[in-house]
Amino acid sequence: MTLLIAAPCSGSGKTLVSLLLAAVAAQRQQGLQSFKVGPDYLDPQLLSRVSGVPCRNLDLLLCGESWVGRSFRWWSQQQPLSLVEGVMGLFDGVGPSSQGSSAAVATTLDLPVLLVVEASRQAASLAALVRGFRDHDPNITIAGVVLNGVSTPRHQRLLSDVLDQIGMPLLGVLPRHPALELPSRHLGLLPPQELPDWPKRCSQWAELATQWLDLERIWPWLASHESTTTEHPLAALGPQQKPDGPLVAIARDTAFHFCYPELEESLLHLGCQVTHWAPLEDQPLPAQCAAVVLPGGYPELHAKELSHCRQSLDSLAQHGRAGRAIYAECGGLLLLGDKLEDASGESHAMAGLLPHQARRGELSLGYRTAHVQRDGLVVRHGETLHGHEFHRWQISGSDHEAAPWQLEGWGVRSRVEGWTDAAVHASWLHLHWGGCPSIALRLSHAAGKSPIA
Repeated sequence: MTLLIAAPCSGSGKTLVSLLLAAVAAQRQQGLQSFKVGPDYLDPQLLSRVSGVPCRNLDLLLCGESWVGRSFRWWSQQQPLSLVEGVMGLFDGVGPSSQGSSAAVATTLDLPVLLVVEASRQAASLAALVRGFRDHDPNITIAGVVLNGVSTPRHQRLLSDVLDQIGMPLLGVLPRHPALELPSRHLGLLPPQELPDWPKRCSQWAELATQWLDLERIWPWLASHESTTTEHPLAALGPQQKPDGPLVAIARDTAFHFCYPELEESLLHLGCQVTHWAPLEDQPLPAQCAAVVLPGGYPELHAKELSHCRQSLDSLAQHGRAGRAIYAECGGLLLLGDKLEDASGESHAMAGLLPHQARRGELSLGYRTAHVQRDGLVVRHGETLHGHEFHRWQISGSDHEAAPWQLEGWGVRSRVEGWTDAAVHASWLHLHWGGCPSIALRLSHAAGKSPIA
């Protein structure tokens, strides 16, 4: 059995509990496969770093029920333990629905739920809250509750009695503690490479978990599913190919790191050679580079430094002008433009391949359905894809006639967006290649046809 760790709302502590359990598994030298519901990039980086095993996203809206089931069954079989961290509140999905929510994933995969409740200002009202989540959907099983923000032994006894009155197991409490504070910024938690004293923090998490969580009762719930499934999630791409194909450079540094592991794995599966490229370290692209992938990240926070990385920017511009393939999402789109304003409003030159300027604007957040309206590097007219956007920077000066698709989503106006032609695909939209294997197939094919100077 595998636990899905959920909460009534964001900020309750589900990431914290997931990290504590992963830290205990690492300390005990027990392999743990972590999963994350939804399109998040930051929580998975933290879980991957603690467990030493890449975290896998389970997103019903981006990838579909069949792929989520295959991915979960395959990867959970690779380790003796597994856990799933939920997203937002347990029943929060698209708009007012539960579509794509943690509850939907729990139902699809038949997972019990560990409910993490921020209880610092609660007493008897806790019963109404927990009972409501327990009884809201008969298909959901709440295995127990962990209470976050319990400051005194008296408060703990009080809340324990409240849960006992409704027959709900209390599986742990978390106090206020410096090691349990996870710093964040405008798009979410800080990535692990920016957290100070990482080894010390992981050790503290394991110690605190042993002290404050009922590990004796929780641990059996983490035992991975037994399954006879043998199909790899990338089987839709065809058989594994020899690693002698075109060289693809994936941007990977402090400015660019929003990347699902399936992206690189798909390219490797198709026989591409893959290398990591650090624009922020002013690295030029490799001489034999046939395609570039620019994932999302925080280029807006490093705009000034990036503008000084002329070897990186010039080699990227040269690559694009030579007609070689470029695939860019969100932050990667910003790197390809003319100008990028930083958080203080100062403008900085970027690669200049696309005719847009970017500056801080309104938040764009949510799932999007993309109706493709023209052929491009990785899309074809008439296709429908599902993606997610999450950004506070906006662009002006783009060519709408070059937009690959029209985006629609709950609570937002339909609009055309992005840029595509035979060699470039650039968009705000994050795609999970598990849900659209044609992207990897077309990019690898384009890379194989790219001329190398």
